[in-house]
Amino acid sequence: MLYYISGGQRSGKSRYAQDLALQLSPSPVYLATSRAWDDDHRQRIARHVSDRDDRWTTLEEEKHLSRLDLAGRTVVLDCVTLWLTNFFTDTNYDVAESLRQAKAEFDQLLKQECTLLVISNEIGMGLHASNEAGRKFTDLQGWLNQHIAQRADHAIFMVSGLPLTVK
Repeated sequence: MLYYISGGQRSGKSRYAQDLALQLSPSPVYLATSRAWDDDHRQRIARHVSDRDDRWTTLEEEKHLSRLDLAGRTVVLDCVTLWLTNFFTDTNYDVAESLRQAKAEFDQLLKQECTLLVISNEIGMGLHASNEAGRKFTDLQGWLNQHIAQRADHAIFMVSGLPLTVK
């Protein structure tokens, strides 16, 4: 079962996904994809960690999600944007190669028999990026979001903490 949960920054995506995961399983997995880029980002990571109690198992994987054994588990993947950033930087900002690698890895992940709650940002709804890398990443994110949403059993769009069912 694949749940796709998207929305803007601070729209309530993570809280919604975590609450749903706890409804689906007494012991869900939180799959963190972020690299700790700077002190501000480390503080954000610490805040997310403090949001979860001992019912959660936390796994960290920057890119190769399908290598983890998630069979039979309920998994919150948080988040596609940070995961995709890892591909984008590692390919030296090559949009086509980043998209190819991320799609292939995501499709491998879907072969596991698990309940997957995927969190992603809708970054193309905000301000137009002021630099080329930002514009390329916005396109890349939109294309990967479409790839995931097409495969989802359920799609939820978060607005101001409110879930809107899309699919």
